[in-house]
Amino acid sequence: MEKVRFGIIGIGNIGTVHTRYLLAGVVKEACLTAVCDNDPAKHRAIRALVGEPVALFSDAEEMLTSGLIDAVIVATPHYDHPRLSIMAMRHGIHTLCEKPAGVYTAQVQEMNACARECDLVFGIMYNQRPNPLYQKVKELIESGELGEIRRSNWIITNWYRSQSYYNSGGWRATWKGEGGGVLLNQDPHQLDLWQWLVGMPVRLRAFCQFGKHRQIEVEDDVTAYAEYANGATGVFITTVAETPGTNRLEIAGDRGKVVVEEGKLRYWRLRESETEFNARWQNGFGEPECWEVSIPVAPECSDHHVITANFCAAVLRGEPLIAPGLEGINGLTLSNAMHLSTWTDDWVTLPLDEKQYLRLLQQRITTSVEKEATSRTLDASGTW
Repeated sequence: MEKVRFGIIGIGNIGTVHTRYLLAGVVKEACLTAVCDNDPAKHRAIRALVGEPVALFSDAEEMLTSGLIDAVIVATPHYDHPRLSIMAMRHGIHTLCEKPAGVYTAQVQEMNACARECDLVFGIMYNQRPNPLYQKVKELIESGELGEIRRSNWIITNWYRSQSYYNSGGWRATWKGEGGGVLLNQDPHQLDLWQWLVGMPVRLRAFCQFGKHRQIEVEDDVTAYAEYANGATGVFITTVAETPGTNRLEIAGDRGKVVVEEGKLRYWRLRESETEFNARWQNGFGEPECWEVSIPVAPECSDHHVITANFCAAVLRGEPLIAPGLEGINGLTLSNAMHLSTWTDDWVTLPLDEKQYLRLLQQRITTSVEKEATSRTLDASGTW
């Protein structure tokens, strides 16, 4: 195999993004040979987008068994991610799933079990992982430069979404159609990076506001506090209704601090660890000598095609995945825990009580209101 033949299931906002870069040949080891969308009303526009050489299907299984593809990108609404990914893997198709891996962790457990059984490549479209800014932060943490992590704080409020965005699809921002709001749609990138960098907490307390700023059922404003096994703490703040928004990640250890904001990385290094300084210092006021260190970082890059190119390298040459599918459950665990903490008005201890979460989610699905909306495919080319 010289090139990986891709199919795409779901040609909506993000599916169109994947379609365009594959058709443009941006990923040298990939080609688009088939697409699938179960809405016949969209097929004329899809055909105009992909041209005649690309096969167009209405049924996913028909595409998966057509012999036209080696791999598939699952880009449908969230609830279908596990079902379609499992179906693809059962048919011997390498699978790259859009974020989030699913709506609730019990779904993704089944997904992961299937992935373990199949000798196939399974990845998640976490296109922020290859961003050199976060790669460098991970390097600083793993090398011990920051020392023991004591605190992390992520303010991610530049996910602005207007009411017209939510009105562009009947499934959007409903418990029945999407299963969550900003945590499930926009923040999977940051939730994945947060746990990828500092690990998973042992317990979490969250305050989600549902339909506070938009006419939606699900959360549009969240503040969460997390505690870790080593005593470290973390705060995660997000909303879709703040402009100008902020994207600031701050991680402090006992040997320094790193901040990522506005596409830049700043690093402060202590000449000696705070722990050692505190043990020896006898003069009352004072603090460890601190240097701001300039660290070389490659230009920021978070395009989806980087993950797809890496996925192709895994299929063709066995190279390690940047975002393995098996890790897709971690960020979802955090968003589920934030929902559950708010619903129960209490702390949530990890591992998550999956049965309790699903029971409470099902209650909300039962009362979810059918939303009348005219489906529109929006230009998502400038999003993450």
